[in-house]
Amino acid sequence: MAVQLSGLRLPSSSLPTHLLRCQTISNPKRSPSLSVTAALSSPPPTIQVVGGKNPSWRGNENGSGNSTVGGSQGESDWVDMDADLYYWTKALRPVQWYPGHIAKTEKELKEQLKLIDVVIEVRDARIPLSTGHPQMDSWLGNRKRILVLNREDMISTADRNAWATYFARQGIKVVFSNGKLGMGTIKLGRLAKSLAAGVNVKRRAKGLLPRAVRAGIVGYPNVGKSSLINRLLKRRMCPAAPRPGVTRELKWVRFGKDLELLDSPGILPMRISDQSAAIKLAMCDDIGERSYDASDVAAILVQILVRLPTVGMKVLQDRYKIDADGHCGKTFVQKLAVHLFNGEVNQAAFRVLSDFRKGKFGWIALERPPR
Repeated sequence: MAVQLSGLRLPSSSLPTHLLRCQTISNPKRSPSLSVTAALSSPPPTIQVVGGKNPSWRGNENGSGNSTVGGSQGESDWVDMDADLYYWTKALRPVQWYPGHIAKTEKELKEQLKLIDVVIEVRDARIPLSTGHPQMDSWLGNRKRILVLNREDMISTADRNAWATYFARQGIKVVFSNGKLGMGTIKLGRLAKSLAAGVNVKRRAKGLLPRAVRAGIVGYPNVGKSSLINRLLKRRMCPAAPRPGVTRELKWVRFGKDLELLDSPGILPMRISDQSAAIKLAMCDDIGERSYDASDVAAILVQILVRLPTVGMKVLQDRYKIDADGHCGKTFVQKLAVHLFNGEVNQAAFRVLSDFRKGKFGWIALERPPR
């Protein structure tokens, strides 16, 4: 017999309901001595899997140390977070989103790639790995490629430098951008033209007239592709809104005499096998809202934020004026619901997610480069 709560499953307890505590259950592959129990005040606490090596997420049992490097967490801390996130999401309902227009777009995009000289892949700078399509490399083949990490304003300088170094070592051209303000767009336009300059050299050798460079802009939903094009063109040529699934069809637009841009709808794998990545997509609003339970996603986000040295429990408590143990994300969201939304948990969850997406907790990346 088991107790079921919001998709999370735990062995049932013989204790009365009002005595149950919000438990922090450690990764089963780690030492059981790392488990801790957090006692919370009223309303009556609930059971929630929150997991983790330790509540501080700092690499030691008592949480008094700080293994940050250059204002960021140590690499071992990020490894621990990834492992914890795997177990937090394992029992949840799988996050999957594949609207009908994506299948059509994928087919059309593969056809258009034959005409493209250089591919501009846009990713979310907060989650560069999770917003990389697993089949993109096979689709692009040997085509020249520029990687754009959009929303650079939402990550720290340390994170920006770490990702720049990581991709540079792989020989990938990287441009950091802010699609809303237009930062990085001039550099992107110049780089696209320079990488495809050889196209017209070959055309002249064959006695053909030069033509505009064709650049295709691809990426996951809501990573800022259309906003980037609008900033390049300095006018609104492509529909753009802060939600996934706005662009529904491929569209060619002209940038001066030398560059043509292909705006494409966001594309996702038919099935997202990595649910840790799927939860990050939900946190960053890079996947449709109907694909996930907002209260579960917000609860996990709280558990991540409270472990970040740049955020922590105090920032959350000060912002929402509530006193709750953020190590149990579900309980935090429930208390926020009672405090501000008359017990409406979904409204409380969307407030936390919205505040994160608007940068109210500061410059926060949810991923660091792998070793």
